[in-house]
Amino acid sequence: MSEYYNSQRTSGLYDPKAQEPFKVSRTKIELFIECPRCFYLDRRLGIGRPPGYPFSLNSAVDALLKKEFDLSRAKNQAHPLIEKYGVDAKPVAHENLNQWRHNFTGVQFLHKKTNLLIFGAIDDLWQNSKGEYIVVDYKSTSKAEEITALDKGWQIGYKRQMEIYQWLLRQNGLKVSDTGYFVYCNGKTDRQAFDAKLEFDITLIPYVGNDSWVEKSIIDLQKCLKLKKIPAASPGCDYCDYFATRKKAKG
Repeated sequence: MSEYYNSQRTSGLYDPKAQEPFKVSRTKIELFIECPRCFYLDRRLGIGRPPGYPFSLNSAVDALLKKEFDLSRAKNQAHPLIEKYGVDAKPVAHENLNQWRHNFTGVQFLHKKTNLLIFGAIDDLWQNSKGEYIVVDYKSTSKAEEITALDKGWQIGYKRQMEIYQWLLRQNGLKVSDTGYFVYCNGKTDRQAFDAKLEFDITLIPYVGNDSWVEKSIIDLQKCLKLKKIPAASPGCDYCDYFATRKKAKG
């Protein structure tokens, strides 16, 4: 049992001596940016952060949105939400869309300088009249206020997510618009009763991305993976702060 556990724990970890490309997901790039120490522990030593609870309702919303936009895609026409906001776009039927949406394949690109296979799964892909592809990401939550902008500090991760997708598609030879869109679903809580259904206000939020940071981050990420000792924690990393405080308390 212990041998099986150890093999499961160490599978998929970075080996500096390995010749084959090492897969790095969009979420692991975000982890590196948040805290190189947590990233190193995860990808070199197999010690990940404690997992969060799965967002099953969010996943259900994503699945239904994909089905809904796919109906417009099949008809080669704009979705009503796109028309409502006057956006020059419609869902595009790209031959690789199903692969690019899949969590374990996504949009892939082998970064030859580092031998890292970068990948990330998009939610949707639209196209404007100029032939530019538009990255679209679905978000769902339940807030009292109307959501019309990504103006919260923690939403910087959403913006980086969009920019990595734009970068990946460009590396695959696509002409990609700098402007992507977030389809933001906000669950309503002001109804008199549940009645076995949850209603949403849906807003379409544009975001002008800038993926110029991605290349350097990938190079820095590989340097981190090659370190022979665990790097310092990022200031303000809640996970590292908790561990340090607990270790200090134990004496």
